[in-house]
Amino acid sequence: MYIPKAFREDDLEKLHKLMQEYSFAALVTQQDGVPVATHLPFLLDMERGQYGTLMAHMARANPQWRTFNSGQEALVIFQGPHAYISPSWYEVELSVPTWNYAAVHAYGVPRIIDDKATLYDLLKALIERHEAQFEKPWDFQLPEDYLQKMMQGTVGFEIEITRLEGKFKMSQNRSASEQQRVIAALRESQDVSNVQVAELMSEIFG
Repeated sequence: MYIPKAFREDDLEKLHKLMQEYSFAALVTQQDGVPVATHLPFLLDMERGQYGTLMAHMARANPQWRTFNSGQEALVIFQGPHAYISPSWYEVELSVPTWNYAAVHAYGVPRIIDDKATLYDLLKALIERHEAQFEKPWDFQLPEDYLQKMMQGTVGFEIEITRLEGKFKMSQNRSASEQQRVIAALRESQDVSNVQVAELMSEIFG
């Protein structure tokens, strides 16, 4: 990923936070020299490996999991909040539109999870995380034969992250007064992503 120095983010805690908050990411691998991508919900184990370990699953009918046997590096793209930035919010008259955004690229070699108990734990953890937002979470109680059938149609995998890149392009190249003007304009928006960018900018600039 192209990352100018002003936009580079190396703070592991901040990168992990974005990966957890925007955990529905794109997994990119190669098959016969052709890029292949699948959009998946990921879990992050921050304690395993230098940069953490990602865990996910996909349908067995999806041929992408067969690319894991190549031992080639995979890329997982996490897209955080993003917003169009109008030059009308700047003080400098000769300016052009741009886009503010936060993204994290995680690299590593996928490894298939063969153990059924580990796969079950992965699925259970993923469900519990996302069900926690509801007043009455679904409890994942299924007949054993049905559960086993569903799991047979699933391929679980994990990726120990060996490289991690963060780009938080949040108007760092503009003056302090222009940064505050951008934040104010975004906060007035009805778009949730715009407001999220404003909040992230506020965290960066204080």
